[in-house]
Amino acid sequence: MTAVNPVAKLAASLLLSALLIVTIDWVSAAVALALESILFVWAGFTPRAFFRRTLAIWIAAPLAGVTTLLYGVASGTSYVEFWLVHVTDGSIALAIATTLRILAVGLPAVVLFATIDPTDLADGLAQVWHLPSRFVLGALAGMRLIGLFLDDWRQLELARRARGLGDRGRLRRFAGQAFALLVLSIRRGSKLATAMEARGFGGTATRTWARESVFGAGDWMLVAAGVSIGAVALAVSIATGSINFIIG
Repeated sequence: MTAVNPVAKLAASLLLSALLIVTIDWVSAAVALALESILFVWAGFTPRAFFRRTLAIWIAAPLAGVTTLLYGVASGTSYVEFWLVHVTDGSIALAIATTLRILAVGLPAVVLFATIDPTDLADGLAQVWHLPSRFVLGALAGMRLIGLFLDDWRQLELARRARGLGDRGRLRRFAGQAFALLVLSIRRGSKLATAMEARGFGGTATRTWARESVFGAGDWMLVAAGVSIGAVALAVSIATGSINFIIG
């Protein structure tokens, strides 16, 4: 999976998501999730690493399903009704479809993006998709700085504890650290922008790239796999009569 061009991973994820969000029904989502599960085997992750990286998706999907179950559109037989809570056949079906939909869209996105190197992605965006180099390099610099946020947060926490400010008031401490991190990020971003301008990254001249980004047959196969999964899921949903278009 690491040998695949990052642009192909991005395209496959976007195309698959575009096809799956056309309808919201449990059949298409279940079919897509089943087909994706076969491809996850070749992602190169151990089961522990896979669930650790996708933990947020496994938590968000059931929470969204429960919310839809309690406050979704009421239709069919009513089972529970209390104030704003209304559990019916329609809300149950919608909750199942929502949960499966989030898993079907979120899991492949996380798996694909987890194996993307930011520099390789920037090379692909500039050389394959021919996006403006100024935009690509600015995005790359921003992505590189994201990894520093956690270290900055830890340093701020240790500094506040050393000054006796981090022993009580968790909410107030969090707000103070968040504001300090925002100020630090703005200052660092300004310095980085100045440094990049001084080194000619903001120029209009044609830029060369140290590494060539190649879009080969394997990349086209990944994009085709993403489109095929979405198309098969929609076809099965239409054949079973369970398709439920979001628009119209």
